[in-house]
This record gives sequence, C-alpha cells and structure tokens, in this order.
Amino acid sequence: MNSEARKPSSKTKQTLLFGVPANNKKRKVENDVHVVASTSVTQPAGKAAKSDAATHVEKMIDLNGVKPLADQMRPNSLEDFVGQKQAVGQSTTLRSLLDANQIPSLILWGPPGCGKTTLAHIVATQNKSNEKYRFVKMSAISSGVADVKEAIKRAQNELKMFKRKTILFIDEIHRFNKLQQDAFLPHIEDGTITFFGATTENPSFQINNALLSRCRVITLEKLTVDDIENILKHALSQLDIGIVEDDCRIVEVRKMNKNMIKQAAVKNLAYLCDGDARSALNGLQVVVQSQIVKQSNTTDSDLGGFVVITEEHVKEGLQKAHLQYDRAGEDHYNCASAFQKSIRGSDENAAIYWLARMFEGGEDPLFIARRLVVCASEDIGLADPNAVVQANAAYQACHFIGRPECGINLAQATVYLARAPKSIESYQAFKNARKAVVDWKGPLPPVPLHLRNAPTKLMSKLGYGKGYKYNPSFTEEVHQTYLPDEMIGTNFFNG
Repeated sequence: MNSEARKPSSKTKQTLLFGVPANNKKRKVENDVHVVASTSVTQPAGKAAKSDAATHVEKMIDLNGVKPLADQMRPNSLEDFVGQKQAVGQSTTLRSLLDANQIPSLILWGPPGCGKTTLAHIVATQNKSNEKYRFVKMSAISSGVADVKEAIKRAQNELKMFKRKTILFIDEIHRFNKLQQDAFLPHIEDGTITFFGATTENPSFQINNALLSRCRVITLEKLTVDDIENILKHALSQLDIGIVEDDCRIVEVRKMNKNMIKQAAVKNLAYLCDGDARSALNGLQVVVQSQIVKQSNTTDSDLGGFVVITEEHVKEGLQKAHLQYDRAGEDHYNCASAFQKSIRGSDENAAIYWLARMFEGGEDPLFIARRLVVCASEDIGLADPNAVVQANAAYQACHFIGRPECGINLAQATVYLARAPKSIESYQAFKNARKAVVDWKGPLPPVPLHLRNAPTKLMSKLGYGKGYKYNPSFTEEVHQTYLPDEMIGTNFFNG
C-alpha cells in the first residue's frame, strides 16, 4: 500500500474531530488497518474484514456523544486522578486503604467539579473484578427512601448469598433530610453496606451527627489552575488536538495537519472555570464544537479544513468566568464573614473585593445591606454614629433600586464603613449586660420601686415611683441609683 492510499481523505479528517481513539496516536493494527473513528475504518483492498476481537477498538472520546466530555474523561485509576494530593496522595492513609481494597465509609465534601464523583467512580472501576465488593450509585435528587430500602435489601441478599459487601454511593447526600439519612445508620453499623456520600455543603450542618460519626469526612479542595490545565491538556491529547505556541504562524499550523489550540487559550480556559474541572471540560467541548461548525460553513480557509482555537474563541464561547458561589451554602457564609471582617479591619480594598465576589455570584443585595447595618453598630458604633445612617440608606436604596445599579450604593456604604473609625464600646457593654442577665444565679433582682411607673392609685399606695427625682427639674446634680440594689457598682463598660 503506497503512502497516498494510506492518507486520510478530507472527509476522514473531519471524522477525526468527533471520534478519536483514547490515546492521541493514530492506532495501527494488524495488516495495516487504521482505526480513525468509531464509524470509519479503512481496510486494504482484497483483505477480508477482521473479527471484532481481532480489531478491538479502544474507548472513543466523542465530542458529539450523548455523554458530556467531562463524563467521558473520568479517570479509572488513582494514578490518573489529578489534584487533591492532601486527600488521596501517595502518602495518605486513605490512599493506602483504597490501594489495599480496605474501603471505609466516606463522606466526600468539596465544591462542584473537584473530583468527588470521579473518586467514587475510580473505586467502582477498581472493584469491578473484585468479588469482595459491588458498587451501587444513587442520587439524592432523584431517589427516595423507598429506593434506598430496595438497594439495602439487595445488599443484604448479596452479603448473605455471596459474602459480597455493597458500596452504596449517594451523590448530593445533603438533599436527603435528617430523617432520610437515618435509614443508612443500622446498615453501616452492621456492615451490610460501605457508605459513600458526596456533598457540596458543610457536613457539620447538613449531615446527621450519627451518620458523621460512622463515616470519615474527606475534604476536597477547589482544583488549582495548574490542575485544570493538566486535565485540559490530557483531554486535548485524547481528542487529537495539538497545542501550539501563541506566536505560531499559519504556515506551521498547516504542516501539523490537525486541529490546534493555542497555549494562551488553554490557560485562559483554566482560569475562567474557577477550579471546576467539569466546567472546564464541558467549556472546552462547547468551544471546539462551535469552531468546527464555523469552519465547516467556511469555504475559504487557510488551514485546509482544520481549526485553530484562540484565546478570543474561548472568551467568546464562555462569555464570562464561571463563578462558584452558592447563595444558600458554604460560600454564602464564608464570603459574608470575610466581607464583615475586612470592614472591621479597615481594609477598604478587601471589603470591595468580597462585595464584588458576592454581588457577581448573585447574592441578594438586601442580605449584603443587612450585613452593613450590623457592621455599622457592631464595629463602628459611637466612633461614628453616622455610619448606621449610611448603612440604612444603602439598604433602602437596594430595596427600591435593585440590581445592578444598587451595587454602587453598596460600594459607597462599604468604603465609608471601612474607612470609619472603629469602636466596640456599646457592643461590648451590651454583650456584658446580656451575660450578667443570663448568668445570674437565682431569681432576677426586682426593678427598684422608685424606678417603677405608678399609673393607678393602688400602685402609688404600694410605693411605685416613690422618691423618684425627675432629672430635668433639678439644676444641681441628682444622686439617684438606677440599677437593682444587688448590682450597684457594676460597670459593663469596663468588664
């Protein structure tokens, strides 16, 4: 067979865009048969077709497949798992247990796209040929207690008949209420199931204490830009898309004879996805598909039918950065805390940054304004009594203006409060007074008679209001006590 006969046609080149072997090299099999796509196999003339076993085709990565690219790219082993070295690195206890197939009950906690489901997928893949375990995956979004009971019933049968334990993976476990979570407890306790739960919410608030005590919580962090970049590069190699330097000329690209992406585009995509690998891979899929469609509709091309994806294509395809911010979850409280502490610390730059994080993440402006009102009295107080006026004005402005213009009002109040002098005198005094009330032993002391009102004759006869001196009526200093006798001499401002 000559070199011309082995060169893919332009039609075959387009096929490469949508279905390629899992490794980025063009695969060569017996009798010079080239597998270039799941639906395109070229065989030499006069040769009989090989059997399926003889022409085994590796897993295909299909941009137009039913499954999103992120799902197709899930690794099958811990060696290929990118990031989370603090949780499943070589020297960690969990890694040693998983490698030894000694699988504990786990709750995987982390932001979206950090690898929770992938880690469970790896455990399932590694145990497919292991008679000791079977893997069952469910989602708390689409499953209920009846489904859980059915899965547990099957798990009991498996353990009884085949001595095989069930790993039950529940995605989005926080969607189950505390009562539903109780259904797992006795079966984890007696060893019927090994429990895997994945959640984006803080387990301390969303998971039963009884369930937490039976599981080990593994905290997965947001992936770094380098992690995301490595994941994207691996996906590009699987898609047979090359990476070129930003200053690479069109002539050089044409010689490569395949789709290309510029290095800056990969890095930009890694930055835009905010540590979410799922968002990065699916974003890559959208960008590549859109450029392929545009190229196919273009008759005049300098690239011979192939595409070169640039940083501008990535920005156009994704429109804006993917921000991880959950208005009802962990980020909501963490950002609000950082916002208030930055104002308290008089760091106007940090305060404006956290304001922008919350505002761009879709936070309710009235929630932010309420935080400002709290800061005005708690952190600034009497050092600048006008601060609470500014904060209340910002709240009213947000109420009747709304997004996006109310962000300006919030920014003005934020900077004012951050720059204002700080005093916790009134806040601390109130805190001390509350403590004195709560910690008081025995019945609380009665209000002194001279401080009581006497709206009726009976109350006057009983001594209500007797001896009270109305301060404005006296020109000299009035010597009069206002605390109960048991507390005279107490100073909440010095305590």
